[in-house]
Amino acid sequence: MKTKLIIVTLLLTSIMYSQTKKNGTVYSEHPAIDAVESMMKAFYAGDADKVATYLADDFKSYQGTSINKNAEGRDREWFLGGPKWINENWSYISHTRSPNAYPDAIEYKQDDELWVQTWDHFKAIDNKTGVKYDMPIHRLYKMTSDNKIETMLIYDNDLPWAERRRSFVPRTNGTIYKNHDYINTVRLMMGALEHSDVDKAFSYFTEDATFTDLDMKRDESRTLAEEKEMFKGLTTGWTINSIDVRGYPDYLEYEVGNSKVVQSWWDIRMTRKSDNKKVILPLLLIHDFNDEGKITQETGYYTTKSME
Repeated sequence: MKTKLIIVTLLLTSIMYSQTKKNGTVYSEHPAIDAVESMMKAFYAGDADKVATYLADDFKSYQGTSINKNAEGRDREWFLGGPKWINENWSYISHTRSPNAYPDAIEYKQDDELWVQTWDHFKAIDNKTGVKYDMPIHRLYKMTSDNKIETMLIYDNDLPWAERRRSFVPRTNGTIYKNHDYINTVRLMMGALEHSDVDKAFSYFTEDATFTDLDMKRDESRTLAEEKEMFKGLTTGWTINSIDVRGYPDYLEYEVGNSKVVQSWWDIRMTRKSDNKKVILPLLLIHDFNDEGKITQETGYYTTKSME
Protein backbone atom coordinates (compact mmCIF):
# COMPACT_ATOMS: atom_id res chain seq x y z
CA MET A 1 0.00 0.00 0.00
CA LYS A 2 2.82 2.39 0.88
CA THR A 3 4.44 1.73 -2.51
CA LYS A 4 1.17 2.49 -4.31
CA LEU A 5 0.79 5.79 -2.44
CA ILE A 6 4.31 6.84 -3.44
CA ILE A 7 3.60 5.99 -7.10
CA VAL A 8 0.32 7.97 -7.06
CA THR A 9 2.08 10.96 -5.47
CA LEU A 10 4.81 10.91 -8.10
CA LEU A 11 2.23 10.71 -10.88
CA LEU A 12 0.26 13.66 -9.51
CA THR A 13 3.46 15.70 -9.15
CA SER A 14 4.42 14.86 -12.72
CA ILE A 15 1.00 15.89 -14.00
CA MET A 16 1.12 19.22 -12.09
CA TYR A 17 4.51 20.13 -13.50
CA SER A 18 3.50 19.06 -16.99
CA GLN A 19 0.58 21.53 -16.81
CA THR A 20 2.73 24.54 -15.97
CA LYS A 21 4.64 26.65 -18.45
CA LYS A 22 6.67 29.81 -17.93
CA ASN A 23 5.78 32.73 -20.14
CA GLY A 24 8.24 35.40 -19.12
CA THR A 25 9.70 37.32 -16.21
CA VAL A 26 8.19 39.59 -13.54
CA TYR A 27 10.26 42.55 -12.36
CA SER A 28 9.69 44.62 -9.22
CA GLU A 29 12.23 47.17 -10.49
CA HIS A 30 12.47 48.15 -14.14
CA PRO A 31 12.92 51.32 -16.25
CA ALA A 32 9.39 50.83 -17.57
CA ILE A 33 8.02 51.10 -14.01
CA ASP A 34 9.97 54.33 -13.53
CA ALA A 35 8.54 55.70 -16.79
CA VAL A 36 4.95 54.85 -15.85
CA GLU A 37 5.12 56.33 -12.36
CA SER A 38 6.91 59.46 -13.57
CA MET A 39 4.27 59.96 -16.24
CA MET A 40 1.39 59.68 -13.75
CA LYS A 41 3.14 62.05 -11.34
CA ALA A 42 3.44 64.64 -14.12
CA PHE A 43 -0.16 63.96 -15.17
CA TYR A 44 -1.61 64.84 -11.75
CA ALA A 45 0.79 67.75 -11.37
CA GLY A 46 -0.67 69.28 -14.53
CA ASP A 47 2.51 69.05 -16.63
CA ALA A 48 1.21 68.00 -20.06
CA ASP A 49 4.56 68.64 -21.78
CA LYS A 50 6.32 66.17 -19.52
CA VAL A 51 3.51 63.63 -19.87
CA ALA A 52 3.97 63.78 -23.65
CA THR A 53 7.56 62.59 -23.39
CA TYR A 54 6.40 59.24 -21.99
CA LEU A 55 3.71 58.48 -24.60
CA ALA A 56 4.11 56.69 -27.91
CA ASP A 57 2.77 58.47 -31.00
CA ASP A 58 -0.04 55.91 -31.38
CA PHE A 59 -0.89 55.91 -27.67
CA LYS A 60 -4.44 54.81 -26.73
CA SER A 61 -6.18 54.63 -23.35
CA TYR A 62 -9.19 52.44 -22.58
CA GLN A 63 -11.62 52.08 -19.71
CA GLY A 64 -11.09 48.49 -18.65
CA THR A 65 -14.62 48.08 -17.24
CA SER A 66 -16.36 49.31 -20.41
CA ILE A 67 -18.81 46.91 -22.08
CA ASN A 68 -18.62 48.74 -25.40
CA LYS A 69 -17.40 46.10 -27.87
CA ASN A 70 -16.63 48.80 -30.43
CA ALA A 71 -14.55 51.00 -28.13
CA GLU A 72 -11.66 52.55 -30.03
CA GLY A 73 -9.99 54.16 -27.02
CA ARG A 74 -8.85 57.72 -26.39
CA ASP A 75 -5.88 58.97 -28.39
CA ARG A 76 -2.71 60.80 -27.35
CA GLU A 77 -4.10 64.27 -27.97
CA TRP A 78 -7.15 63.63 -25.81
CA PHE A 79 -5.05 62.21 -22.98
CA LEU A 80 -2.71 65.22 -23.01
CA GLY A 81 -5.71 67.44 -22.32
CA GLY A 82 -6.08 65.68 -18.97
CA PRO A 83 -3.51 67.65 -16.92
CA LYS A 84 -5.14 70.98 -17.78
CA TRP A 85 -8.60 69.61 -17.03
CA ILE A 86 -7.37 68.34 -13.66
CA ASN A 87 -6.01 71.74 -12.66
CA GLU A 88 -9.32 73.38 -13.53
CA ASN A 89 -11.63 70.82 -11.96
CA TRP A 90 -9.98 69.16 -8.92
CA SER A 91 -8.48 70.24 -5.61
CA TYR A 92 -6.61 68.38 -2.86
CA ILE A 93 -5.26 65.80 -5.32
CA SER A 94 -3.40 62.77 -4.00
CA HIS A 95 -2.18 59.85 -6.11
CA THR A 96 -0.04 57.26 -4.33
CA ARG A 97 0.65 53.56 -4.36
CA SER A 98 -2.01 51.58 -2.53
CA PRO A 99 -0.89 50.38 0.93
CA ASN A 100 1.25 47.23 0.76
CA ALA A 101 1.16 47.30 -3.05
CA TYR A 102 3.87 47.83 -5.63
CA PRO A 103 3.99 47.86 -9.43
CA ASP A 104 5.20 44.99 -11.59
CA ALA A 105 6.85 44.94 -15.01
CA ILE A 106 6.02 41.72 -16.85
CA GLU A 107 8.13 40.69 -19.80
CA TYR A 108 6.15 38.09 -21.76
CA LYS A 109 7.88 35.52 -23.95
CA GLN A 110 4.74 35.10 -26.00
CA ASP A 111 4.47 38.00 -28.49
CA ASP A 112 7.56 39.54 -26.85
CA GLU A 113 5.50 42.17 -24.98
CA LEU A 114 6.31 44.25 -21.90
CA TRP A 115 3.48 45.32 -19.59
CA VAL A 116 3.48 47.31 -16.37
CA GLN A 117 0.68 46.92 -13.84
CA THR A 118 0.07 49.32 -10.94
CA TRP A 119 -2.23 49.55 -7.93
CA ASP A 120 -2.74 53.12 -6.75
CA HIS A 121 -5.06 55.13 -4.56
CA PHE A 122 -6.56 58.38 -5.81
CA LYS A 123 -8.11 61.22 -3.81
CA ALA A 124 -9.53 64.58 -4.90
CA ILE A 125 -12.47 66.97 -4.48
CA ASP A 126 -14.34 68.11 -7.58
CA ASN A 127 -14.34 71.92 -7.70
CA LYS A 128 -17.76 72.32 -9.28
CA THR A 129 -19.84 69.70 -7.47
CA GLY A 130 -17.96 68.87 -4.27
CA VAL A 131 -18.01 65.18 -5.18
CA LYS A 132 -15.24 63.35 -3.34
CA TYR A 133 -12.97 60.85 -5.06
CA ASP A 134 -11.36 58.36 -2.68
CA MET A 135 -10.76 55.09 -4.47
CA PRO A 136 -8.25 52.50 -5.66
CA ILE A 137 -7.22 52.50 -9.32
CA HIS A 138 -5.64 49.59 -11.17
CA ARG A 139 -3.88 50.29 -14.47
CA LEU A 140 -2.17 48.19 -17.12
CA TYR A 141 0.38 49.74 -19.47
CA LYS A 142 1.69 48.15 -22.65
CA MET A 143 5.20 49.46 -23.30
CA THR A 144 7.31 49.87 -26.44
CA SER A 145 10.90 48.61 -26.68
CA ASP A 146 12.16 52.07 -25.65
CA ASN A 147 9.79 52.22 -22.62
CA LYS A 148 7.19 54.51 -24.15
CA ILE A 149 3.57 53.91 -23.15
CA GLU A 150 1.61 52.51 -26.06
CA THR A 151 -1.61 51.38 -24.38
CA MET A 152 -3.19 52.09 -21.00
CA LEU A 153 -6.12 50.18 -19.48
CA ILE A 154 -7.84 51.82 -16.50
CA TYR A 155 -9.91 49.99 -13.88
CA ASP A 156 -11.59 52.28 -11.37
CA ASN A 157 -14.91 52.92 -9.65
CA ASP A 158 -17.41 54.76 -11.85
CA LEU A 159 -19.73 55.75 -8.98
CA PRO A 160 -18.01 59.09 -8.16
CA TRP A 161 -17.87 59.93 -11.87
CA ALA A 162 -21.57 59.10 -12.26
CA GLU A 163 -22.45 61.23 -9.24
CA ARG A 164 -20.46 64.13 -10.70
CA ARG A 165 -22.33 63.85 -14.01
CA ARG A 166 -25.69 63.78 -12.24
CA SER A 167 -24.80 66.75 -10.04
CA PHE A 168 -24.85 69.24 -12.92
CA VAL A 169 -28.60 68.75 -13.44
CA PRO A 170 -31.07 69.59 -10.65
CA ARG A 171 -33.50 66.79 -9.84
CA THR A 172 -36.08 66.10 -7.17
CA ASN A 173 -35.88 63.15 -4.82
CA GLY A 174 -39.39 62.82 -3.47
CA THR A 175 -41.78 64.98 -1.47
CA ILE A 176 -41.50 66.88 1.81
CA TYR A 177 -44.68 67.01 3.91
CA LYS A 178 -45.35 69.49 6.69
CA ASN A 179 -48.38 67.48 7.81
CA HIS A 180 -48.69 63.71 7.53
CA ASP A 181 -49.88 60.68 9.52
CA TYR A 182 -46.26 59.69 10.17
CA ILE A 183 -45.63 63.13 11.73
CA ASN A 184 -48.70 62.56 13.88
CA THR A 185 -47.23 59.23 14.98
CA VAL A 186 -44.00 60.87 16.15
CA ARG A 187 -45.90 63.58 18.03
CA LEU A 188 -48.09 60.97 19.72
CA MET A 189 -45.02 58.96 20.68
CA MET A 190 -43.24 62.01 22.15
CA GLY A 191 -46.41 63.05 23.98
CA ALA A 192 -46.60 59.63 25.59
CA LEU A 193 -42.95 59.88 26.67
CA GLU A 194 -43.65 63.28 28.25
CA HIS A 195 -46.21 61.56 30.46
CA SER A 196 -44.00 58.49 31.07
CA ASP A 197 -46.52 56.25 29.29
CA VAL A 198 -43.88 53.73 28.22
CA ASP A 199 -46.21 51.10 26.76
CA LYS A 200 -48.02 53.57 24.53
CA ALA A 201 -44.86 55.40 23.46
CA PHE A 202 -43.09 52.25 22.28
CA SER A 203 -46.16 50.70 20.70
CA TYR A 204 -45.44 52.84 17.62
CA PHE A 205 -42.23 50.88 16.92
CA THR A 206 -41.75 47.49 15.32
CA GLU A 207 -40.53 44.70 17.60
CA ASP A 208 -37.13 44.66 15.86
CA ALA A 209 -36.68 48.44 15.86
CA THR A 210 -33.19 49.78 16.63
CA PHE A 211 -32.08 52.90 18.49
CA THR A 212 -28.82 54.88 18.24
CA ASP A 213 -27.47 58.15 19.62
CA LEU A 214 -24.27 60.19 19.65
CA ASP A 215 -22.97 58.54 22.83
CA MET A 216 -22.79 55.18 21.05
CA LYS A 217 -20.15 53.78 18.73
CA ARG A 218 -20.93 53.81 15.03
CA ASP A 219 -21.98 50.15 14.74
CA GLU A 220 -23.80 49.91 18.07
CA SER A 221 -27.56 50.05 18.60
CA ARG A 222 -30.11 49.33 21.29
CA THR A 223 -33.10 47.03 20.99
CA LEU A 224 -36.67 48.03 21.75
CA ALA A 225 -36.49 46.34 25.15
CA GLU A 226 -33.20 48.06 25.97
CA GLU A 227 -34.58 51.45 24.97
CA LYS A 228 -37.61 50.93 27.24
CA GLU A 229 -35.37 50.07 30.20
CA MET A 230 -33.13 53.06 29.53
CA PHE A 231 -36.12 55.40 29.53
CA LYS A 232 -37.46 53.85 32.76
CA GLY A 233 -34.02 54.38 34.31
CA LEU A 234 -34.11 58.02 33.23
CA THR A 235 -37.43 58.65 34.96
CA THR A 236 -36.19 57.21 38.26
CA GLY A 237 -33.70 60.05 38.57
CA TRP A 238 -35.40 62.78 36.60
CA THR A 239 -38.82 64.34 36.30
CA ILE A 240 -39.86 65.21 32.75
CA ASN A 241 -41.51 68.62 32.92
CA SER A 242 -42.29 68.92 29.22
CA ILE A 243 -41.21 67.84 25.75
CA ASP A 244 -41.62 70.75 23.36
CA VAL A 245 -41.25 70.69 19.59
CA ARG A 246 -38.90 73.24 18.04
CA GLY A 247 -40.00 74.55 14.67
CA TYR A 248 -41.97 71.77 13.02
CA PRO A 249 -41.29 68.18 11.96
CA ASP A 250 -40.83 67.19 8.32
CA TYR A 251 -41.85 63.96 6.67
CA LEU A 252 -39.62 63.10 3.72
CA GLU A 253 -40.82 60.51 1.23
CA TYR A 254 -37.77 59.71 -0.90
CA GLU A 255 -37.82 58.42 -4.47
CA VAL A 256 -34.34 56.92 -4.15
CA GLY A 257 -34.59 53.83 -1.98
CA ASN A 258 -38.31 54.44 -1.35
CA SER A 259 -37.44 55.42 2.22
CA LYS A 260 -39.84 57.19 4.58
CA VAL A 261 -38.35 59.48 7.21
CA VAL A 262 -39.65 61.92 9.79
CA GLN A 263 -37.15 64.38 11.21
CA SER A 264 -38.07 66.49 14.22
CA TRP A 265 -36.43 68.84 16.73
CA TRP A 266 -37.28 68.90 20.46
CA ASP A 267 -36.42 70.42 23.83
CA ILE A 268 -36.82 68.05 26.78
CA ARG A 269 -37.15 70.04 30.00
CA MET A 270 -36.26 67.98 33.07
CA THR A 271 -35.61 68.35 36.78
CA ARG A 272 -33.16 66.11 38.62
CA LYS A 273 -34.89 64.64 41.65
CA SER A 274 -31.80 64.58 43.87
CA ASP A 275 -31.11 68.33 43.85
CA ASN A 276 -33.88 69.93 41.73
CA LYS A 277 -31.37 70.86 39.03
CA LYS A 278 -33.18 71.86 35.86
CA VAL A 279 -31.78 71.08 32.41
CA ILE A 280 -32.92 71.40 28.82
CA LEU A 281 -31.87 68.54 26.56
CA PRO A 282 -32.03 69.56 22.87
CA LEU A 283 -32.31 66.73 20.35
CA LEU A 284 -32.84 65.98 16.71
CA LEU A 285 -34.66 62.72 16.02
CA ILE A 286 -34.72 60.81 12.73
CA HIS A 287 -37.40 58.12 12.51
CA ASP A 288 -37.55 55.59 9.67
CA PHE A 289 -40.97 54.14 8.85
CA ASN A 290 -42.09 51.00 7.06
CA ASP A 291 -45.03 50.79 4.66
CA GLU A 292 -47.37 49.87 7.54
CA GLY A 293 -46.66 53.14 9.38
CA LYS A 294 -44.51 51.61 12.11
CA ILE A 295 -41.17 53.09 13.18
CA THR A 296 -38.28 50.75 12.35
CA GLN A 297 -35.37 52.88 13.49
CA GLU A 298 -34.70 55.89 15.67
CA THR A 299 -31.50 57.89 15.29
CA GLY A 300 -31.04 60.45 18.03
CA TYR A 301 -28.69 63.37 17.57
CA TYR A 302 -28.20 64.29 21.20
CA THR A 303 -25.77 63.62 24.00
CA THR A 304 -26.59 62.99 27.66
CA LYS A 305 -23.42 64.87 28.68
CA SER A 306 -25.58 67.99 28.97
CA MET A 307 -27.29 66.27 31.90
CA GLU A 308 -24.07 65.77 33.88
